[in-house]
Amino acid sequence: MKAQDETAPPRGTAPGQAPELAGHARRGTVQDPAAGPDLSAARLRIAIARLSRRLRPTEAAGALTASEVDVLVAAERRGPIRLSDLASFAGLNPTMLSRLIPKLEQAGLIRRLADGADRRVCRVEATAKGRALLDRVRSERNDALSRRLAELDPRQRDAVVVALPVLEDLAERLIAPEQAPASGGGR
Repeated sequence: MKAQDETAPPRGTAPGQAPELAGHARRGTVQDPAAGPDLSAARLRIAIARLSRRLRPTEAAGALTASEVDVLVAAERRGPIRLSDLASFAGLNPTMLSRLIPKLEQAGLIRRLADGADRRVCRVEATAKGRALLDRVRSERNDALSRRLAELDPRQRDAVVVALPVLEDLAERLIAPEQAPASGGGR
């Protein structure tokens, strides 16, 4: 038996459809609640990942990689932040981060700060130039998404608006699962 090409979708998978969704919900159809939470979680994860990937490229970011933009965002939101905390927040290993920091620093987007209490500790924060760049990146992403939202019919736009608080809560629960409120059903 010939091994299936890893780049080809598994049998029963429509082109552009995630393999884990093969034979289940199709684009444009309502999810069958009987299909279970695993399929809904997979569809949500895939939709969010696709949205994120398609919103990442911007003219403002120029030659910056997605990881470099993520580090700059983390430095802006959490700064001044220790490098070890920045690596954790940005989801990067310290070696990768140590390669990105000098490039961002050279571009004038972040600055290193000495820690007054511990000279071994280095902190970074976004500079005014870095914050201005992020403002332009966010503006481009918001404009792109706004144009696509405007193309939806009113019921679809309303559904997105209704889903936003739930998605925001879910995002917070994924950041700090130990702090998420316990569900009503005990064990």
